[in-house]
Amino acid sequence: MDDFGGIVRGSPVRVARPSCQREVADALWRAARDGLPAAARGSGHSTAGESQAPGGVVIDMRGMRTVHDVGRDHVTVDAGATWREVLDATLPHALTPPVLTDHLDLTVGGTLSAGGVGGTSHVHGTQADNVSALEVVTRQGEIVTCSATRRRGLFDAVRGGMGRHGVITRATLRLVAAPERVLVCTVPCRDAGELVAFQRRVRADHVSGQAKPAEAGWRFEAKAAVFDGTRPPEGVAPSEVERLPYRDFADRMRPDVAELVRLGEWARPHPWAMVLLPAARAAQLIGEVLAGTAVRDVGVSGVVLVKALRIGRVPMLRSPADPVLFGMLRTASPGCRTAAEMAAANRRLHERAAAVGGTPYPAS
Repeated sequence: MDDFGGIVRGSPVRVARPSCQREVADALWRAARDGLPAAARGSGHSTAGESQAPGGVVIDMRGMRTVHDVGRDHVTVDAGATWREVLDATLPHALTPPVLTDHLDLTVGGTLSAGGVGGTSHVHGTQADNVSALEVVTRQGEIVTCSATRRRGLFDAVRGGMGRHGVITRATLRLVAAPERVLVCTVPCRDAGELVAFQRRVRADHVSGQAKPAEAGWRFEAKAAVFDGTRPPEGVAPSEVERLPYRDFADRMRPDVAELVRLGEWARPHPWAMVLLPAARAAQLIGEVLAGTAVRDVGVSGVVLVKALRIGRVPMLRSPADPVLFGMLRTASPGCRTAAEMAAANRRLHERAAAVGGTPYPAS
């Protein structure tokens, strides 16, 4: 049973497919009784084997994907529901989670366990910052409801905790008014420093950035999106402007994923590395890393992300105070570096990030 990363390989002894919290608790209890490792699996989008348990027990959470209640400012969902399924339930009420992942086919439990970063994280923090309550099955098989005012220690431990302290089975998520349309502005940047500075100063609802291959190294590009706006943010001179319905904007990766599936790139190994860097050191490190990086080092469908963001109180993330996400989302394409070589480059990136006060994302 592989994950999206395609690097860690191994078969579990058994797979549990629970339909309720009690069955999750039973699976964890049996794994502990038999001395076996256990891992919860949503969409299997982990990249370093986190959703696998070679020789152990995998708990497939997709059987628990009901959206239970959409309120005026919240929604309660099972952890196995994807963000696409959440959005399907909330948009008819003109509501949306304040932070969505770029790829909507990830599960709620999976991204809350990682933290959950999106283009609105510079305003709203991570997805884990926007949860009011959780139902969790602890590693001892206890079913617990926790929040900022009830069992706070467990609440803090499972958000961003990568399943080490329990399996999230249900979440109550904050909702905000959904925009009808989105104005997306593309802004070229000279270098990493200008990209980070732009993301820090621009007044936009959604901000993202990438480094893309160019004839002479790399070119940098920011995206600044305004919800229900008619003009670009003040002081922004975009090279391109696009207007999209909110649903199309939220699901903008779907055509790209379909094309990667068609080309076979989606099924190749993905040795991804993401780090949270202190903003004061981010541009220099990003520039140095990319100066020694060619297309064959990231793969033909690889992506380099640069995203200034804000993290609230998610202790398990252990982020720098003013974080910039730097992601080397590598794909081991034919003719490029091997997965093992890319994994070695990721280890060097983590070491360089740690040397300037950075931390891995998700938490290792």
